[in-house]
Amino acid sequence: MEIVSKVGGPDPATVYTGRLEGGELVEFVESVQPPVPRDEKWVLIVSTLVGCPVNCPMCDAGRFYARPLSAGEILEQVDRLVTRRYPDRKVPVPKFKIQFARMGDPAFNPAVPEVLRRLPSIYDAPGLMPCISTIAPRGSGAFLEELLSIKNEFYSGGNFQMQFSIHSTSSRDRRRLIPCGLLGFDRLAEWGDRFHREGDRKIALNFAPVKGFSIEPKVISRYFSPRHFMVKLTPVNPTFSALENALEGVIDPDRPGSGENLALAFENEGFQVVLSIGDTRENAIGSNCGMYVETRRRAEAGTET
Repeated sequence: MEIVSKVGGPDPATVYTGRLEGGELVEFVESVQPPVPRDEKWVLIVSTLVGCPVNCPMCDAGRFYARPLSAGEILEQVDRLVTRRYPDRKVPVPKFKIQFARMGDPAFNPAVPEVLRRLPSIYDAPGLMPCISTIAPRGSGAFLEELLSIKNEFYSGGNFQMQFSIHSTSSRDRRRLIPCGLLGFDRLAEWGDRFHREGDRKIALNFAPVKGFSIEPKVISRYFSPRHFMVKLTPVNPTFSALENALEGVIDPDRPGSGENLALAFENEGFQVVLSIGDTRENAIGSNCGMYVETRRRAEAGTET
């Protein structure tokens, strides 16, 4: 893989765009979360697909789609970042997170479970914590069952982070924001009750609330148990797609209080809530999903960025 661009810096994030042997572009990221220093928490974010077949209106990764990445192509992204700082592949960071959440939904790629199985044998990393974020597309039941087995074998006791991107409690609005077939809440809840064991991290139900799209905490409490699930609220990232589709987020990253009422409504239903604003400098870097590949594609096509 040839690195064709590197943008940002060590704080808070560096975005790499790589060109694969077939000419396709992927992007991957290393980041920190100030004020926590890198030697305490280090986050890598890797792509699992070349683009994405879903084309969600808030995400740039779906503006094109080519294919799933091989296990080797996913691992190469991780290894490029690890060996820059730890050539011996010994990573002493207490919290070393690898998020499969950059370009593409990992549930569409059958190579992801192989990667999860191989990581512990490649890196001497006591703090290794894989993070899977998925929209739970229809047909992903076998993928989820495999994750359950892998978590129990390799990453039990709080060393695995699982997230379902929900965005709306209305089936109609959820389909508008995630335009593909999706597993129902009842199926996700049943799986989650089996997945989460004592000592594991709770499964996150992620919402990037959009004005005009329904979120009813009581609907979530009807299906999901606070014993196994928590709620994560995030702003809508200022991607090309979100801007072109005029999606206005409920949570203003410059006004964290804008999410407090929704957070309180979920807390009143018994859920632990994390209001995840992130570092707004990442917006200036442009380090949101798929933005740099899209920028590169536009530049190579001679169109405006």
